[in-house]
Amino acid sequence: MLVSQILKSKADDGVVTVMPGTPVAQVAEVLSSRRIGAVIVSPDGKRVAGIVSERDIVRELGKRGPSCLTEAVDTLMTAKIISCKREETTHSVLQKMTDGRFRHMPVMEGDEMVGLISIGDVVKSRLMELAAEKDALEGMIKGF
Repeated sequence: MLVSQILKSKADDGVVTVMPGTPVAQVAEVLSSRRIGAVIVSPDGKRVAGIVSERDIVRELGKRGPSCLTEAVDTLMTAKIISCKREETTHSVLQKMTDGRFRHMPVMEGDEMVGLISIGDVVKSRLMELAAEKDALEGMIKGF
């Protein structure tokens, strides 16, 4: 399955972004209220300056305590982003996520973000693929 197919199957809520300079506490509120695991840090909703996840915030809280909540998200976001393109396969995306040990990946077209996929999205699509393959093989064996 391709990343473009995953994007089509997702509810079109768009990508949740925050502006550079947003306080970490506000980012945590966005993550909590939207029930999501990561947000993109972007000055315009299209260019990616970084990504911050709930794990990033918890790690920083564990290291430095609640004082980090008043700082700008820029201080703890991941600025070196690994992204994918619409035409990439779920196999390549899963490999990148596994190798990099992260769960969210922006989908890019040139310098512009067109979506965000999570490991849950990719796993769901792989399970659908495997179920379809299983059904096809059973059909072949049973002579359907």
